[in-house]
Amino acid sequence: MSTIAKRFLVTGRVQGVFFRASTRDEAVRLGLRGSATNLPDGRVEVLAAGEAAAVNALGKWLETGPRLAEVLEVESAPTDESELPADFRCA
Repeated sequence: MSTIAKRFLVTGRVQGVFFRASTRDEAVRLGLRGSATNLPDGRVEVLAAGEAAAVNALGKWLETGPRLAEVLEVESAPTDESELPADFRCA
């Protein structure tokens, strides 16, 4: 089993729709650590680390997000997992 870390940038109507809290719930369910943060430009940044299959499953979930969200785009790139928290947080 391999562990990976990714940075996702989610664009669309993703602030004010419980996106970060829902992302945290999904990440915890998948056993991931990281964070979900609102950015000043209206996007949400999600940093996630854990088993590759779980990180990729979160990436797939982010394409839709919670019920009230309207996701237009999800960008992803590898990131350094050493700077991520030991749990999953909303910032």
